[in-house]
Amino acid sequence: MAAHNDHQPADYRHRDRIGIRRALLSVSDKTGLLDLAIALDKAGVDIISTGGTYSAIKAAGIPVTEVSQVTGFPETLDGRVKTLHPSIHAGILADMRLIAHEGQLDALKVLPFELVVVNLYPFVQTVQSGAKGDAVVEQIDIGGPAMVRAAAKNHANVAIVVDPAKYGEIITAVEQGGTTMQQRRELAYQAFSHTARYDSAVASWFGAELEAAWQREAGQSAENEAKNPGFASTVELKGQLGNVLRYGENAHQAAAIYRTVGDSAVAGIAQARQFGGKEMSYNNYVDADAALRAAYDFTEPAVAIIKHANPCGIAVGDPNAPDVIADAHAKAHMCDSVSAFGGVIATNRTVTVTMARQVAGIFTEVIIAPGYELEALQILLEKKNLRVLELPANYARESLEIKQISGGLLVQQADEFSNFSTVNWKLVTGKKADTPTMADLEFAWRACRAVKSNGILLAREGASVGVGMGQVNRVDSCKLAVERAESRSRGAVAASDAFFPFADGLQILIDAGVKAVVQPGGSMRDAEVIAAAEAAGITMYFTGERHFFH
Repeated sequence: MAAHNDHQPADYRHRDRIGIRRALLSVSDKTGLLDLAIALDKAGVDIISTGGTYSAIKAAGIPVTEVSQVTGFPETLDGRVKTLHPSIHAGILADMRLIAHEGQLDALKVLPFELVVVNLYPFVQTVQSGAKGDAVVEQIDIGGPAMVRAAAKNHANVAIVVDPAKYGEIITAVEQGGTTMQQRRELAYQAFSHTARYDSAVASWFGAELEAAWQREAGQSAENEAKNPGFASTVELKGQLGNVLRYGENAHQAAAIYRTVGDSAVAGIAQARQFGGKEMSYNNYVDADAALRAAYDFTEPAVAIIKHANPCGIAVGDPNAPDVIADAHAKAHMCDSVSAFGGVIATNRTVTVTMARQVAGIFTEVIIAPGYELEALQILLEKKNLRVLELPANYARESLEIKQISGGLLVQQADEFSNFSTVNWKLVTGKKADTPTMADLEFAWRACRAVKSNGILLAREGASVGVGMGQVNRVDSCKLAVERAESRSRGAVAASDAFFPFADGLQILIDAGVKAVVQPGGSMRDAEVIAAAEAAGITMYFTGERHFFH
């Protein structure tokens, strides 16, 4: 029993598990509705409902009472007014821990609710559909948020559910005799978060409408619309605390991970399932996300090994290999096996037993994949310090990248290869690359995007063999890539994330035996660079597209 509170009235009664006798259901999203209604009816719960929800439940043959029968007032104003009535809100807000409240309900002949299930009009989806004006305004829910907030406030007596994913939990609670205070408190938190996001979306829309009107008055609208590819007038970031981390980038920095929430949130590294190993650190998350970014730049089975947000190796598997993903890992590791020690591994395919055995023999901080063969998982879990993560099934790439700067945020479209095609490349010197060489150039160009600028990547046979990254000039990046490749640079291809400002960096690659280069082009000295490639007899392509990564 809870401790006594001096501020509680004398007629106060403590309640923990509360049985559900009466439920109010009013949902826009009908997912799972009938399963919930069937379970409630089976448990003898009286169901009160509105509009389309009432019609759906009644059509399924489940006993249900229309809300107008409770209020004695018909739904009116095209459905704008239906639940805004004392018979509904008194039943939601009555604190049944108080004998006085119970007595007032009896006098008013109002019955309390123990469960309220509401999700709101699809405002965000309506805006995203391109709707305008009154069509959007009509999707601003009034009665729904009022019920949600009332039930959430009164969570000591009422369970409020705003997410169909929670229906299973409620069905179980009904079977076990009711909801607990802890459940209702958690549901109330989700409910207030839900209405906060909803109100924020409405406010953002109004803000955008007002700004557009101001711009039209100032004669700026056409100009701004022409240069704006679709960025909203406001950006709001919302996250739910996932875990407090041991420390940040360094031991003296406190850190935590938040999981994004909201209608536009996507599932990623923050939602990954950890099977074993030590707790993830701040740096583990940063490196694992960079590794995923690199591995998922490829549609072929691929593996990326990352250290300090830079690749130690990236490779795609040979489709003729006995185990394609294991082949990709072996080739990625071979690029720079020294730096791969203590690295982070990501793959875009299920980890096989063969790959797991390879990884088990190498000190690795984190491995993350979309799945694991059972025996592979058992092998990896024997490594006590190896953090083994599985991506959520609905993993998706973010369409926007956001970076914090002092006093604001930088927002950009994600650097994607969705429209990538070598057909758009321009051969500026040398012979047209044969099929294997072109495949390596394409691989190098994709892989180079994962390299911090200035970035140079050497590749052959679908694998990186030398990487030069994060240097303040391209010459040093070329030197570093060649030094790491050693003899493997001879006959390799090279990719540069940006143009060569002078021919000196390219000359280092030429002297190391590189046979073909792909780069964006666009330098004032392109002619000088092309001349150096032509004098060496190597093939060079311009893509016309840069891939800086800061």
